[in-house]
Amino acid sequence: MSAHLRFGTAGLRAPVGPGPDRMNVSTVTRASGGVAAWLQARHTGDSPVSVAVGYDSRYGSHAMARAAAETFAGAGFDVTLIAHPSPTPALAWTVKHRGLDAGVQITASHNPREDNGYKLFLAGGSQLVSPADREIEALIDRQPEAPDVPRSPTVSLDLGAVDGYVSAVAAPLSSGDGQVLAARRDLKVLYTALHGVGGNTLEESFRRAGFHRPDTVVAQRWPDPEFPTVDFPNPEEPGACDLLLAQASAAAPDERPDLLIAVDPDADRCMVGIPDTRDGAGTGFRMLRGDETGPLLAQRAVDLHPHGDGPAPVVATTVVSSGLLGRIAAARGWDYRETMTGFKNLARAADDAPADLAYAYEEAIGTCPFPGTVADKDGFATALLAATWAAELKADGSSLQDELRRLDDDFGPVRTSQVPVRCASAADAARLVADWAQTPPAELTGGTPVTAVPLDGTDPASGVRLTWSTGVAGAAGTQLDCRVIARASGTEPKAKFYLQVAGEAGTDVSAVETTLARLVAAVRG
Repeated sequence: MSAHLRFGTAGLRAPVGPGPDRMNVSTVTRASGGVAAWLQARHTGDSPVSVAVGYDSRYGSHAMARAAAETFAGAGFDVTLIAHPSPTPALAWTVKHRGLDAGVQITASHNPREDNGYKLFLAGGSQLVSPADREIEALIDRQPEAPDVPRSPTVSLDLGAVDGYVSAVAAPLSSGDGQVLAARRDLKVLYTALHGVGGNTLEESFRRAGFHRPDTVVAQRWPDPEFPTVDFPNPEEPGACDLLLAQASAAAPDERPDLLIAVDPDADRCMVGIPDTRDGAGTGFRMLRGDETGPLLAQRAVDLHPHGDGPAPVVATTVVSSGLLGRIAAARGWDYRETMTGFKNLARAADDAPADLAYAYEEAIGTCPFPGTVADKDGFATALLAATWAAELKADGSSLQDELRRLDDDFGPVRTSQVPVRCASAADAARLVADWAQTPPAELTGGTPVTAVPLDGTDPASGVRLTWSTGVAGAAGTQLDCRVIARASGTEPKAKFYLQVAGEAGTDVSAVETTLARLVAAVRG
């Protein structure tokens, strides 16, 4: 008998196929039965539990979405099924905006083509956290076989959810000022949807915000569950943005884009690209890492967040992300928070704060610019925020690249990198992290004393944070702060190492980048 899929804080994710350990209509039906039982047990009031279901364009997505919706309807819920393949942020917005009790998106995000998944959002439009996952899993285990789980076709089809989301995401950036709109129409944007469902929504979002329709990588524009031009449809993966960069580089001088956008297949993640004028810059463009985009856009997003003379706005990132956001927050008087990894934690960073969450990001190109609209990462809001700012800067003779340099000048250079190390098993990955916690490699630190603490402050199984300081050769009095975080992946047999080197304002950027390159080489061994 095959093992059953386990329900985690990310819901379900596995290859599509027959059997209880694969994504299919049966596993989705039983999972939805368990989720329905969990929601019903916590529901108060006389009205039915309300749930929305969305889906992407992967193999089996529509059939699984229909099964989920009909299972919730069979439990007596008020169920809305988004009528067409749609991006994940639209589902998260629908749950939040309409005050629903939950939502389910059938998607595997940027996983390989073989996979599909089941992502659960709770009231407010944020993902669930433990111990809810274990409670739901126990209820799934009690469900009968899929044919015996009650289902009902009494499901409402929603034709307007995506349009409503587009209006909401463009609203904070809308302008009737002719000078602002002229600058936006002058900005040249090139994007790729990576064969996902983001194309139509991105183009309409840009139109509503006053831009011309952005150019696109046509070969990747339309949904295609085969993902024929990429091995792995994640903008961060090597090769995923090659067509985007090649098309930008080949453009005529007066048609060269000012901004590149890559959204992953369900469009909750966005990778931003900018012209690169450095010597030896290859294509003449480069894609920004999450730890560049995150702190960069924070300034713009918080300025748009109304707080007046009230409590300081809350900004948040994860413990493995760059420390630059913390430096900016300290200078600006923002309430800075760090959480464990995942937007399920970031969305709740302000739960005990006097002010609302104004902005959050994680290093894995996940950004939440407008938490009041979507309480999760949102690729369209990220793209629009970057584009509106880039348009204003271009009109003033400046650029996002100039803003990145200003961050170095004002707050000191902070550089990060991630190195995954694949292991034979999850247990081997956990042992590798434990070994680093006990005895950090001498070639990494150069024999400098190291402070090692559990990543979450208490539990050694959460990972380890190693910190130390080192001088810069030939620069008397200059010190660099080094940090390596090691944690075992929760979904794959690999250990992940997050590296950071930071200097104070005035530190030579090349010294920071050279030191980081040495750390990366030491981790890769």
